[in-house]
Amino acid sequence: MFPQLTPVIKNLLIINIIFYIGSQLVPVAYDYLTVYYPDSPYFKIWQVITHMFMHDKKDISHIFFNMFSLVMFGPMIEQVLGSKRFLNFYLVSGIGAWFLYTAVNGIQLYNATGSFAPLHGVSGNELIAMANTGNNEALTYLIPMLGASGAIYGVLLAFAYLFPNIPLQFLFIPVPVKAKYMIGGFILIEIYMSLSRPGDSVAHLAHVGGALFGYLLLKLWKVRKGIY
Repeated sequence: MFPQLTPVIKNLLIINIIFYIGSQLVPVAYDYLTVYYPDSPYFKIWQVITHMFMHDKKDISHIFFNMFSLVMFGPMIEQVLGSKRFLNFYLVSGIGAWFLYTAVNGIQLYNATGSFAPLHGVSGNELIAMANTGNNEALTYLIPMLGASGAIYGVLLAFAYLFPNIPLQFLFIPVPVKAKYMIGGFILIEIYMSLSRPGDSVAHLAHVGGALFGYLLLKLWKVRKGIY
């Protein structure tokens, strides 16, 4: 049922599980390893990388489905790209997800206040007090982004790019569907959700960003489309 794990996939799986168990034992890790808006007093530069190894502590399905997707689709891509290039691809997709999500948050702040950093210098306690009054700008500074989903959408995009005609079948879809249509449909749904439900807690824009940067990287590397 599961493909044989390749070296990078195996290590990514282990790291994600270690981070998940560790963050359950040390909850304060969420304050330091998830990623905040860059002008937030809680933002640290390493969060740009570490956030993609953190998952929702109250919802185990978050890490389960991300790792399930990684294990199911990742090995074939790593075999094609090679381990080193696949690791770069995974990280760039995850960083791209953060970049797009943050850029759109910044644009929304600018449209609302005329500044990309309207609460610069405001302390964490002051932000919490403002958020309790319903201040949306304070919420943007306080709500972190986390999860491998952005990188996973890069992996999904790469699978559809490299293996477009492989039939996929999921429990809730009773007939096989070619990868290019099923994964393309997933990405279109994420685009629609990001436009129609901008306040949703799920970072749909991050998913789109992961797929977008994954696609751009494949084109930059001149990886041939649909040859498998």
